[in-house]
Amino acid sequence: MVHRPQSPSIFQPLLAMAFMLLGSVSGFSQAGTFTVRGRVTDAGTGEYVLGANVIVAGQSQGASTNIYGFYSLTLPKAPATLTCSFIGYAPSVKNVDGTRDVEWNVELAPQSVAVDAATVVGTAGQNTESTNLGKAEVAIATIQRLPALMGEVDVLKAIQLLPGIQSAGEGNSGFYVRGGGPDQNLMLLDNAAIYNASHLFGFFSVFNADAVKSMSITKGGFPARYGGRLSSIL
Repeated sequence: MVHRPQSPSIFQPLLAMAFMLLGSVSGFSQAGTFTVRGRVTDAGTGEYVLGANVIVAGQSQGASTNIYGFYSLTLPKAPATLTCSFIGYAPSVKNVDGTRDVEWNVELAPQSVAVDAATVVGTAGQNTESTNLGKAEVAIATIQRLPALMGEVDVLKAIQLLPGIQSAGEGNSGFYVRGGGPDQNLMLLDNAAIYNASHLFGFFSVFNADAVKSMSITKGGFPARYGGRLSSIL
């Protein structure tokens, strides 16, 4: 049996040249750079400073610290001036010769920033129409349009339709305001107190809607001159 000698593959020299080229490029890149790394902390408390900037003067290269205050920056081998800064701290500067890797741990000292006084001028808007938050007014024209018993409207039954006011019972002109009793409501007719405001066993009030010009009820926060009542002023 005759064995023919195998010819060397053409890919073997090319593969060897590729490995040599990659090795030379890697060695050149490693030989032409150096690394600056370290941590940035607060000089007073020793806590890590997150987001501090380490930049190279005159260049666009730089790095920021992570949550542990660590940073790492790879630069070409050449002298450089590094500046570490953060808002509220005095910057720190370091000169490196660029011949070897450098570990630079920075302790930033707090620094106050003096600024010129600012004058703020504004005009208050009219956002409050009234301080009588518990006061409600009902127009007599509105009351006269409500359904009425025997054709006669009742102002006391009309105010029972307002929020926070509840009827004292079916067919009764008395009313409860926010849980208070009927005797805790002060009724005034032309600033004169009315003590018995109903007749015919409470089915009708003594107020004639045709003789009343305006009506208002205050359900809270009424002045001290209306003392003696806890629920409302009508």
